[in-house]
Amino acid sequence: MSLSVGDVAPEFSLPDQDKHVVSLADLRGRPVLVVFYPFAFSGICTGELCQLRDELAGYTEAGVEVVAISTDPTFSLKAFREKEGFEFPLLSDFWPHGDTARAYGVFNDKAGMALRGTFLVDADGTIAFAEVNQPGDPRAQSGWKDAVAALPTAA
Repeated sequence: MSLSVGDVAPEFSLPDQDKHVVSLADLRGRPVLVVFYPFAFSGICTGELCQLRDELAGYTEAGVEVVAISTDPTFSLKAFREKEGFEFPLLSDFWPHGDTARAYGVFNDKAGMALRGTFLVDADGTIAFAEVNQPGDPRAQSGWKDAVAALPTAA
């Protein structure tokens, strides 16, 4: 079962495409958009992450950190990031395989991959937006933008 709005976001510490560890705890104090996707280089995933890349300024200008997580190894993520020019970290949930996706309730055991789960974690670590799409079901990112717009602004 995936997480819902109001739940505390599970902590994670995962290597990025350059093997630098990124922890949710280190990002505390600002909102974080956590985007799970099945596989690097797959058609729908590439389209979704390229749209996120192209619209990244809308998130960063709102003070939102963006991280994308898949069960791919870091080597694949590095090649994917370089090919597509992503400026946000691609995190590897490769080993223990899918543990972070499981914690968020978006791991597909039969396929060994993350579902298309999207979670906006507020500055305090609470889920402010949650959406899970099944394999082959692309996400509409308008909901993410609405959730970011609804975040309280810093005083």
